[in-house]
Amino acid sequence: MNGTQIHRIFMLTLAALALFLMPGCIIGAAVGGMMESAHRTGSHEVDAEYLGIPGKSFAVVCTADRLIQSDQPGLTARIIQRTNDRLIQNADPSYAIPSIDLLAVLYNTPQWPAMTRGEVATLLGVERLIVIEIIEYRLHEPGNQYIWDGAASCVVYVYESDSVIPDDPIYEKSIRVTFPDSTGYMRTEIPESAVTTELSNRLINRVSWLFYNHEEPNIIPY
Repeated sequence: MNGTQIHRIFMLTLAALALFLMPGCIIGAAVGGMMESAHRTGSHEVDAEYLGIPGKSFAVVCTADRLIQSDQPGLTARIIQRTNDRLIQNADPSYAIPSIDLLAVLYNTPQWPAMTRGEVATLLGVERLIVIEIIEYRLHEPGNQYIWDGAASCVVYVYESDSVIPDDPIYEKSIRVTFPDSTGYMRTEIPESAVTTELSNRLINRVSWLFYNHEEPNIIPY
């Protein structure tokens, strides 16, 4: 037994002795505080909500109205790339289009948003088409550009091209996230790039987590 192990055993013995000498109510408070601290810093397993990706081919696409796209250039491409990459790594598909190739196909087919979802799935050659429709994406309240109040919301749809209803969603989920977690932060305190990065990170997390089992912090602000 080395010196480090002896020191660790000695410290644990002192801690146990201290608890033994405490009155019962103090021991209960100490244990309760330790359990609460462990809960706040811990995590738990969350199951996927949609189970149709493993063993199937898939692709992710994202839409937003022109106002959102003009205000946040590159937002839809960023969400497509990062969500597609995350599901390739974690959702156990049989095949997925590499994100750079997926973006190239969509860029070279600008009419794809007007196509039926079954046609888009056929274009991409996949059995599962995940559509992220961004409804809201703002960094501050309308009319107040000096205080950050970011919010993003979307609806996630899944289409199964190998079903009898390839143009109708099999799964649908609404998601909304916010950032910062408290009010009053001004533009001089947090750079715009940090706000939009964290806001999109939170949206991507929530969307991606729908499709694979994952660990989530017990206390999560979004």
